[in-house]
Amino acid sequence: MDIQKNNFLSIEQVQDRFLNNKTGSLKNTQENTVSFKDILREKSNPVSVPEELKFSKHATNRLTDRNISLSDEQMERLTNGTDKAREKGIKESLVLVDSIAFIVNIQNNTVVTAMDRMDAIENVFTNIDGAVII
Repeated sequence: MDIQKNNFLSIEQVQDRFLNNKTGSLKNTQENTVSFKDILREKSNPVSVPEELKFSKHATNRLTDRNISLSDEQMERLTNGTDKAREKGIKESLVLVDSIAFIVNIQNNTVVTAMDRMDAIENVFTNIDGAVII
């Protein structure tokens, strides 16, 4: 810190020096930062929704092995159920459409596995954090 005539600078002089200085000043730094309000607004906006629901190889094999075919209406309901799970913050969801159970990884927008009522005889589903019944 500078000493003028054996005296320290006044608080006003220090403020002037650091807050009003145009190069590397605290004021300049604050102007270039993002406000809390902007960060909150950005985080509050809904996550961008992937365009199309995908089926993993395992899920595709399960649908084929179990002779499960989806109508356009059922596919739309599955997609809507996935969207609802996403809105609620679910990461791994059980989505029930009619008598078909789907485990969906919401973050990847991917159906992980599928089974009908007969294959889900025990009705125990693990590694999910939410369920949507459509």
